[in-house]
Amino acid sequence: MSKKHFDTRAIHNGRSPILQGGMVNPPVYHGSTVVYSSLDDLETAKASHDQKDALVYGRLGTASTFSLENAMADLENGFGAISVSSGLAAVTTTILAYVNSGDHLLIADTVYGPTRAFCQHYLSRMGIEVEFYDPMIAANISPFIRENTAMIFMESPGSITFEVQDVPAIVAAAKSKNVTTALDNSWATPLFFRPIEHGVNISITSATKYIVGHADALMGLVVADDEENYYRLKVCRDHLGQSLAPDDIYLGMRGMRTLGLRAKHHETQALALADWLSKQSVVSQVLHPALASCPGHDLWKRDFDGSSGLFSFIIEKRSKKALAALLDHMELFSMGFSWGGFESLIVPQEAENSRTATEWNNSGQILRVHVGLENIDDLITDLSAAFDRYLATE
Repeated sequence: MSKKHFDTRAIHNGRSPILQGGMVNPPVYHGSTVVYSSLDDLETAKASHDQKDALVYGRLGTASTFSLENAMADLENGFGAISVSSGLAAVTTTILAYVNSGDHLLIADTVYGPTRAFCQHYLSRMGIEVEFYDPMIAANISPFIRENTAMIFMESPGSITFEVQDVPAIVAAAKSKNVTTALDNSWATPLFFRPIEHGVNISITSATKYIVGHADALMGLVVADDEENYYRLKVCRDHLGQSLAPDDIYLGMRGMRTLGLRAKHHETQALALADWLSKQSVVSQVLHPALASCPGHDLWKRDFDGSSGLFSFIIEKRSKKALAALLDHMELFSMGFSWGGFESLIVPQEAENSRTATEWNNSGQILRVHVGLENIDDLITDLSAAFDRYLATE
């Protein structure tokens, strides 16, 4: 399958109808205990518990787990993948697999809020120094790398304000000093960006979003570039007691089959809405990596194969009453903190108080939208009416 196109691989990976009684989808294994017919089999299983696809105990993985993990690893062109209970669990497991007391961690200043909170509130208690860096730093990150730097953590584009990082430049600087790199790739998924192909060691995806695609399961997937990094992640995941429920695995596999179709439609919808927004007098800026107005747009053009349905735009800041008038009466855009499902979402955001390495000087109101699969004309009508309410309210 590795030589087939993405859509073909997403549909066929991780399933073997001949071995599944002819069933198209892999069966869902509900189970914790694996039983053995002999002492030799038991001891062999015990000795192989940390090996890839080893069937030892339900928490360590079942045939369902391995189907999902191997399918994702193939889509990312990686060695192997681990699955965990959420996107944040994918981030924290990855970081904990590499940092020790006394280490230094470099992390992009624009990362997902809970990622930042974990680093600031928990890693500091473990004696790990966290340093946030300007996401647009590119090769200039070199002077920030120390002898005790354990990892450089990227997220591209960044959360809320969508800066695109120069991943190859950062990777080159890291490799020159033998530092591991990881990247949160939830926005693009392996359809539009494959970090490992750009030299990143570890690719992280909140599969809750576009992989599942239906807003009905929580899941994180982490893909390693080689055997050493894979086993390091797997051992950490197992020690932390992380695992993924079988029904959620099924939902992840179901979503993966249509990822290419859905993500491309989300992209088309979002670009159409971003274009409309850029022409509205109430909108001062649209932060979408595919638009020239977004920081790092040229890097997006160089490195990405497309864009997703998530982006932000900025309007003049008015009263809370006006913001409530805009948001409270929308018909199609719901307020919610997730994204990646079939439904359109909108949430107010702020960036000025969540940075330490960079400053956010725009005084406008940020609104982050996820553009769902509804008719684009209906979505535009919904937003247009919301803007009218916003401007009419003191």
